[in-house]
Amino acid sequence: MDRLWQVFLRRFDLEHTFRFLKQTLGWTRPRIRDPYAADRWTWLMLAAYTQLRSARVLVEDQRRPWERAPATPTRLSPARVRRGFRAIRPVIASPANAPKSCRPGPGRPAGSRNLHPAGRHDPGKTTTTDIKG
Repeated sequence: MDRLWQVFLRRFDLEHTFRFLKQTLGWTRPRIRDPYAADRWTWLMLAAYTQLRSARVLVEDQRRPWERAPATPTRLSPARVRRGFRAIRPVIASPANAPKSCRPGPGRPAGSRNLHPAGRHDPGKTTTTDIKG
């Protein structure tokens, strides 16, 4: 009986480990319909967490009040690195271009005529019908 109890406790630990792993890898968010898409999503999440692990040395620990003493940069978890990402974002280079202006273009100046009006086409509808009976 003691052995069965130990097996049950181990099973309980494994189920919760997989549950938390699925949440960490983001499997609970997307509605994936294809197993290949699930594999791609998993590899994408693993790549993101690898990047977070690589950025540990750039981040200062911003711990919550309930967490233990500040961790050394080599011991930071991906969640703690994510918290400090706002501070390192301006420091690291970005592959993206600068954002474009959100204001619309000048368009046609007010009061000027449209030199290229849209073309009009006859729809081919006839108004009279010739019914021979």
